[in-house]
Amino acid sequence: APAVKNFTLNFTITNLQFTADLEKPSSRRFKSTEKVMYHYIDPLLQKSSIGPHFSGCNVTGFRSGRRGDDTKVDAVCSYKDNASLARFDREKLYQELSAMTNNVTKLGHYSLDRNSLYVDG
Repeated sequence: APAVKNFTLNFTITNLQFTADLEKPSSRRFKSTEKVMYHYIDPLLQKSSIGPHFSGCNVTGFRSGRRGDDTKVDAVCSYKDNASLARFDREKLYQELSAMTNNVTKLGHYSLDRNSLYVDG
């Protein structure tokens, strides 16, 4: 059976004001924002080179950005590592996600900080 491997995905949304309730996983705002993130993130990863092996992401938290109005998004994503996946290439995945988010500027109706996308395998 293929092993499940994880990688982290981080980015900053510039038009989602951070509020204290976004820090609380039990809050209504956390849960609704988390659902929206899945709505945007999962389809992108399914269209990427790891798509056939992609298992899903879990939003692990939202944090205040540098300007206070920004919200940083932290997620842990999974994929099944098997022989048909040459190897996890975080640079390739970064390039694909960058292209799919209009050079890291758009995620659906959200605006992104161009310098905030981070993929770590």
